[in-house]
Amino acid sequence: MSRVPAWLGRVGARLTEVSERLDERRAAVERERAETDAEPGTPSVPPGERVPPPPDYAPAVSARPDPAQAVPWGVRVAAEAGWRLLVLAGTVWVLMRVISAVQLVVLAFVAALLITALLQPTVGRLRRHGVPRGLATALTAILGFVVIGLMGWFVTWQVMENVDDLSDQIQDGIEELRRWLLNSPFHVTDKQINDIASNLREAVGANTDQITSAGLEGVTVVVEALTGILLTIFSTLFLLYDGRRIWEWTLRLVPAAARPGVAGAGPRAWRTLTAYVRGTVIVALIDAIFIGLGIYFLDVPMAVPLAVFIFLFAFVPLVGAVVSGALAVLVALVTQGVFTAVMTLVVVLAVQQIEGHILQPFILGRAVRVHPLAVVLSVAAGGMVAGIGGAVVAVPLVAVTNTVAGYLRAYSHEMSVRHAPKPRGATASDAAAKAPEAAPEPSPAGPPDPVG
Repeated sequence: MSRVPAWLGRVGARLTEVSERLDERRAAVERERAETDAEPGTPSVPPGERVPPPPDYAPAVSARPDPAQAVPWGVRVAAEAGWRLLVLAGTVWVLMRVISAVQLVVLAFVAALLITALLQPTVGRLRRHGVPRGLATALTAILGFVVIGLMGWFVTWQVMENVDDLSDQIQDGIEELRRWLLNSPFHVTDKQINDIASNLREAVGANTDQITSAGLEGVTVVVEALTGILLTIFSTLFLLYDGRRIWEWTLRLVPAAARPGVAGAGPRAWRTLTAYVRGTVIVALIDAIFIGLGIYFLDVPMAVPLAVFIFLFAFVPLVGAVVSGALAVLVALVTQGVFTAVMTLVVVLAVQQIEGHILQPFILGRAVRVHPLAVVLSVAAGGMVAGIGGAVVAVPLVAVTNTVAGYLRAYSHEMSVRHAPKPRGATASDAAAKAPEAAPEPSPAGPPDPVG
């Protein structure tokens, strides 16, 4: 047997080595391909255990989408808005609970703000004439509170002086009204009138306990009223004397990012509140004078106290005018008869129409005008939350909130335009030609000093 040459054996060994390397390379390629075709997160399948691809005629099966993408866009938007509204409603509810717990303090401070807005011009005028800050504040506050006290004393004195005559006139008026109803075309019988009177007496007798308890609770009401008056007086004095520093301290509680916007909104809110209080006082004074003159010439008793009541009720928009007018008409009806009551109603409606269409737009201006629907709803909500005090402060609160919201919206738009990237080239010239004049940046100094 012939011997195999050595070189031929070396060639065979080399070919065997190359074949093994090719097998390893093929296995590595198949392994990489299997890992590439596999979905993320699934373990790699050995080459020998790979699942063959489906045939071409098999139906396509789409992968499951992300659950967030499977929810319709409208439902996602509603859900996002819903939980934010729930958080906002919870915050408002907690805030209202806190305000209800300290209702007396809140109403006293708001009343002090309204009085400060009314008395501020007098303090500023005295300061400009060289009167020291403390003396100007003391003189203005004393004058203002003396006028308010004299007004209350005058009303009480007039009522006490005329209560006996008014009682006799009311009895005569009720008897005259009874005779008028009997002879009227409404066909009211004497038995029906007696039944109404009997029902009224029974209602008063059945509620004697409630009336007695209300009288006992009157002591608590008087104490709370005196406390509120004292808080209002002290708050007004400090706001008149140190209003600017109080505002600057309040600004330091605001986050730094929102401080410029709040600082710019403060003066505008204060101007709106001042304009509202001054305008309301002027309109209420005109209403009281003209309605008082009308019922005075109609010989309605207690014309002056009724005029003062009309002045005070005018601070509750719409509702106060209706209540005070109804009170004047009722007094005229039970004391002077139906004709005088009708004439009183004509006078009240005429003055209120002049007020609504001429005085308020001219005196208050557009800056503090609130839609009548917003006035009614805000007065109703304020009355439900805090009684008469809430009804009084509801409309100025809505007017100030409207002013602040409008300014913050304009300020946010101005800042976004100012910090937006500037266009280049021809676009820059077009933007410069179309851009409106920029509003001045608000000063962080705060509202004007109440003392000048």
